[in-house]
Amino acid sequence: MTTFDDRERAFETKFARDEDMAFRITARRNRLLGVWAAELMNLTPEETGSYATSVVQADFEESGDEDVVRKLLGDMLAAGVEIDDASIREALTSKTIEARRQLMTAE
Repeated sequence: MTTFDDRERAFETKFARDEDMAFRITARRNRLLGVWAAELMNLTPEETGSYATSVVQADFEESGDEDVVRKLLGDMLAAGVEIDDASIREALTSKTIEARRQLMTAE
């Protein structure tokens, strides 16, 4: 029975590690999206840092990416940046890849 218990613990450990990595990738992606959006809105370096943090925090409003897309779209349109939902979703995909790459090379 110990082999089964060991295997079960190994699966639980892998699941926990995978969930942690997914969370870290999403948080990094959201920070990268915040920096990207801040550059398009011509924010100062100080404003860029706080804006990137606000994008990370916006992801905690509801599950999924809709809250982040809604925040970015609203903020960017309010700042006079002409952008659409599809462009933000495209950036979301590219920043996810970039965030995963950054975290993989950091380990």
